[in-house]
Amino acid sequence: MSKDATLQQAVMDELEWEPSVAAAHIGVAVHNGVVTLTGHVPTFWEKQAAEAAAARVKGVRAVAEELKVELLGNPVADERIAQDALDHIAKDSCLPKDRIQVHVDNGHVTLTGDVDWKFQKVAAKQAVSRLPGVTWVSNRIELNPPTVAADVREKIRRALERTAPFDAEGIVVQEDAGKITLRGEVETLYERDLVERAAWSVPGVLTVNDKIEIAR
Repeated sequence: MSKDATLQQAVMDELEWEPSVAAAHIGVAVHNGVVTLTGHVPTFWEKQAAEAAAARVKGVRAVAEELKVELLGNPVADERIAQDALDHIAKDSCLPKDRIQVHVDNGHVTLTGDVDWKFQKVAAKQAVSRLPGVTWVSNRIELNPPTVAADVREKIRRALERTAPFDAEGIVVQEDAGKITLRGEVETLYERDLVERAAWSVPGVLTVNDKIEIAR
């Protein structure tokens, strides 16, 4: 069995293992470590879960996600989705609700506005991703942090030492006025995501340019 065929089977097994994903309607193709997911799922949240499941398989270098959301039951009006989205954002105490706007077009939710932290931007998307009727979420919320922390590189390195389940000594961190560039090599997309999240956790980070490579 070829390396791609072995990886294809591993991804299919992971999709079957993930309880939030109904893998029966998902196709998996692999070429040189790049996984392509095709088919359809009933919710946008499941679409995200399938991509995350594929990404955490060892050997996956990238995921091209071409899944379509085919909603079950009666369609939900855009006005209802928009109101539900605003209600869910308002209920999350970590979100500055007065700084986030919602627009819905045929089930496609677009979030705009600004927040102080990357985790708030992620939380806003999560708040609306599970709503009935949502077919896609475009997260255009901008980061507007108050200050840039001193010793950003050292703070990121310490975060990796505390949380990364691998040796992060080979990760190179460059910083310029809140703009972070990451370089190095890790074993999986999941490990690369951990490094990126550690970078975003530092106050004042505006952008993260992730140039970390996945080991072949």
